[in-house]
Amino acid sequence: MEGYKKHSHVVYDIKFYIIWVTKYRYKVICGPFAIRTREIIRQGCEARGITILQGSGGKIIFIFLFI
Repeated sequence: MEGYKKHSHVVYDIKFYIIWVTKYRYKVICGPFAIRTREIIRQGCEARGITILQGSGGKIIFIFLFI
């Protein structure tokens, strides 16, 4: 049961998909904005003890995270 979280009566493993899409799918997630956004997401996850399992900035119109 490696990788699972345990409490007195439960064993669980919760994963979330988070997809962030810009309004009207404008292509604004590029260049320095994309780099800074990645840094902010990583810092926020580290501060809360969240592990990012997979991430992608696909086609510059969305950010996909699997945590």
